[in-house]
Amino acid sequence: MPPPRILIVEDDPAIAAFVQTALEREGFAAEVAQRGETALERAEAAPPDLILLDLMLPGLDGLQVCQAIRRRSAYIPVIMLTAKDDDVDKIVGLEIGADDYITKPFKTRELIARVRAILRLVHRSAESASRCLRFGALEVNLDGRTVTREGQLIGLTPKEFDLLALLASNPGRVFGRDTLLEKVWGYDYAGESRTVDVHVQRLRQKIEPNPSEPQFLVTVRNIGYKFER
Repeated sequence: MPPPRILIVEDDPAIAAFVQTALEREGFAAEVAQRGETALERAEAAPPDLILLDLMLPGLDGLQVCQAIRRRSAYIPVIMLTAKDDDVDKIVGLEIGADDYITKPFKTRELIARVRAILRLVHRSAESASRCLRFGALEVNLDGRTVTREGQLIGLTPKEFDLLALLASNPGRVFGRDTLLEKVWGYDYAGESRTVDVHVQRLRQKIEPNPSEPQFLVTVRNIGYKFER
């Protein structure tokens, strides 16, 4: 089996070389693109298994690149790399489709752990038994990793799908935010419960007939969320 392919989008040569070396040492196949435009060309020509995307890039910045990737493919996981320790940047990145973020400077072990966690979840979902969950006009295909509403395909990011699949597979069960972080993101996310809220908001915009009055993704006050049939 070929090693997972990681596309590093980083304009700082020293950081790019550091990340590439760290990934290759762990058995990944890694390549570097220093501009957003180049990254989009490579992602379209040969979609990688995961993209590490710097926020601050010359030309198209990381947010613009992430948006473009999501318009073309909902299924490539994206981890944003940012030097800004700013919740606004993190939330915006998640809202436009990033699956995770990591703030510079970061430790190699943390970066590798996050990459592996996301790839493991994607792989695990792809190997799940064929099941299709139906809730009225909403259909969640766990094997094909697709979601349709009234027959129309809905584009979800890998993390959005994993979150929806977990909740929809356990209708009526209440999940706390920390539990969702652990099960969907695959590791201790240091209490970043806002990440869950952002993903739920995005899902509501995509699957709910009326996002302001959700019928599927229901908030349980002071606890978390549950999926209602």
